[in-house]
Amino acid sequence: MSLTPRQRSRRRLTIFRVVVFTLLGLFFVVPLLSMVDFSTRSLEGGRDLDAWKALGQDEQLRSAIFTSLALAALTVVAMLVLLVPTMVWVRLRVPWATRIVEFLCLLPLTIPALVLVVGLKPVFAWVNYFFGDSALTLTFAYTVLVLPYAYRSIDAGLASIDVKTLSEAARSLGASWFTVVARVVVPNIGSALLSAAFISVALVLGEFTVASLLNYDNLQVVINLLGKSSGQVSVAASLASLIFAFVLLVLLSFVGRRSKRDKVDPTPDLLPMNLPMKQG
Repeated sequence: MSLTPRQRSRRRLTIFRVVVFTLLGLFFVVPLLSMVDFSTRSLEGGRDLDAWKALGQDEQLRSAIFTSLALAALTVVAMLVLLVPTMVWVRLRVPWATRIVEFLCLLPLTIPALVLVVGLKPVFAWVNYFFGDSALTLTFAYTVLVLPYAYRSIDAGLASIDVKTLSEAARSLGASWFTVVARVVVPNIGSALLSAAFISVALVLGEFTVASLLNYDNLQVVINLLGKSSGQVSVAASLASLIFAFVLLVLLSFVGRRSKRDKVDPTPDLLPMNLPMKQG
């Protein structure tokens, strides 16, 4: 049975998709399987989980994991507190400054990490003076590093809603500016904020250059040090961090879908039935 030109074109497109997705799957899966194979290989032959058990026994690695998780949480909070009110205020009050804010937020993309460290070194001398010589002070540097990615995500979320109309409606009902941002704008851009948070967490968990040059021990720095003494433990720790980032992505995607599913059309509630009618 001969196929029509449209059916042949559809079949070729299907074959092309299968080939592309298969190659991409192999590109990502093969290195992960190689990491599993290497981290579970025993020196005497066979398989064991000694390298994975060492992850919980190494005090330095355990401390680095908690440090990186704390840095990720603090960076997300600092990024949201800095960006969300600023971007809402710029859209409502000074829209002419949008390009300036965008330029400042995207600037870290154009500056190499080595140059950033050279510029941040004198700043960190004062940061260490006021806050102590703790690895958690890397939050200030990481907040700067995540600005380009978080800005794009939050900007897309704000562009999808009418911020001006929502804020004016809330202000006309007596809401403060904090209420406008926290209870009106933020719930409507929840997916964008989740995306920005995940990007920030992924960047912090995988960051090595800044922490190494500033002489702080985070997860990637300790993994690099472990690679000089125990390659299997280092590979196991790297794979564990990748698995954690993947699980976090899946959980955030489910949270985003649930928030969209639970969202109710607010149109009928814009004019509540119990509002007093204005007397003529």
